[in-house]
Amino acid sequence: MLEVSGLSVSYGRHRALDAVGLEVAQGEILVVLGANGAGKSTLLKALAGLVPAAPGAVVRLGGAAIAGAEAHRIVEAGLALVPEGRGIFGELTVRENLRLGAYPQRARAGEAGRLAEVLALFPRLGERLGQAVRTMSGGEQQMVAIGRALMSAPEILLLDEPSLGLSPLMCAELFRALQRVRAAGIGLLLVEQNARRSLAIADRGLLLENGRVVGGGPAAALADDPAVRRAYLGG
Repeated sequence: MLEVSGLSVSYGRHRALDAVGLEVAQGEILVVLGANGAGKSTLLKALAGLVPAAPGAVVRLGGAAIAGAEAHRIVEAGLALVPEGRGIFGELTVRENLRLGAYPQRARAGEAGRLAEVLALFPRLGERLGQAVRTMSGGEQQMVAIGRALMSAPEILLLDEPSLGLSPLMCAELFRALQRVRAAGIGLLLVEQNARRSLAIADRGLLLENGRVVGGGPAAALADDPAVRRAYLGG
């Protein structure tokens, strides 16, 4: 389980996150909803160790404290980020990108089995293992990015806007894949601009406004809440 409390981040004088708290269990999807600038991406980056949190933050993964740890140690602990924009290596092949995901010590022993699981999750990657990633469609590149993160054997997967720029057909395929990842026992903390579709697959939701948690609850209840519908679901 990922447990977070008192997580604050500042960029100069701007307070991007203010004492945020949340929990994500393994085998659960928690979606974070908020307007642009609410602090959603900063939240994921802070958890992944890419931006420093203010003193006093508590972040535990499986009971182990990881607040303030270096990014590669956070990955070793079992937390992996799929960033907005994917962050893949376009000149490398699909196979090479996936193998880079298995670099952490925790992932090396089971690399072959995990690769088989990723290719079962995204069969089209199996057809393109030798293809340079830069030549693939946006949806296929997103599959590579998620697959690479899964190769690190995460307990919790952080995803920042995974459906951004994808076609409706590819979005549907992506969200089905995320449900299968959850079914495999991995927890997902999801930041997603497609609020309606993300609430449809999530277990719970969290509402973030100006860096603060202003609400949350079961995903189905949030989807039916008139205020949430007006703010995030278009009516």
